[in-house]
Amino acid sequence: MKLRCRDRVISLDRTAVMGVLNVTPDSFSDGGLWFDPQRAVAHAVEMVDAGADIVDVGGESTRPGADPVSEDEEMQRVLPVIETLVGSTDAPISIDTRKPSVARAALDSGAVIVNDTGGEEGDPAMAAVAAETGAAMIVMHSRGTPATMRSLTDYSDVVRDVGTFLGRRAGELQSAGVPRDSIVLDPGYGFAKTSQQSLVMLNRLEEHVALGYPVVVGTSRKSFIGAVLDLSEDHRVEGTAATVAWAVMKGAHIVRVHDVVQMVRVVRMTEAIRDAGEQS
Repeated sequence: MKLRCRDRVISLDRTAVMGVLNVTPDSFSDGGLWFDPQRAVAHAVEMVDAGADIVDVGGESTRPGADPVSEDEEMQRVLPVIETLVGSTDAPISIDTRKPSVARAALDSGAVIVNDTGGEEGDPAMAAVAAETGAAMIVMHSRGTPATMRSLTDYSDVVRDVGTFLGRRAGELQSAGVPRDSIVLDPGYGFAKTSQQSLVMLNRLEEHVALGYPVVVGTSRKSFIGAVLDLSEDHRVEGTAATVAWAVMKGAHIVRVHDVVQMVRVVRMTEAIRDAGEQS
């Protein structure tokens, strides 16, 4: 499987690792660490050197309860970082945003993927941005806003309901002119989901993979790991590793992680075990 993003093609024959770069003061686990543009760029280069296949740059926290950020402020955070990164690394850059204007500006600055975190409340104009620029689009499921998502967790069957949304949204993108091979699905672990619902979705990940699009799994340091292990965000590396290994075995095409060094090793080792039977 391949992902087409503007003039680039990313091979997904093995699980790709997407490194998280939060250029924010308030993200849930690393807020403030990479708020300085120079530190952000240096960290991104380190992630690529450690094996990250994609760098996902975000300038607005989407953690539950986070305050919104204006378009101007979000652009001031992400654009200088993206512009510098494009000249510092060959890795494709993704822009993590809910706003079409921010996505377009980031693409103009050299990004090639839009990670649309709007979910069910997403702006329809985002489809036009991807269609007109040739960017790849990651469709994430969520409900409401970061301020309201905790109360919007009522599903008849969380896996089926999320899958229905993702399939419908992917169809809408294609109708708007986004090629099928430029669309990625993200079930949105932790976004308008209880801890148990996130676990159920991970357990039944193959049902979302069966939709026929690349699937990105973003479980890194999430609260459902903390709920199981009773650990704070900075002590969830092992729990994240378990979810990443499970996701690889279940067919995830991309894993979105903070701890790139460790998770690249987990991915490659899990793939080696999975594929050993084919070589016996």
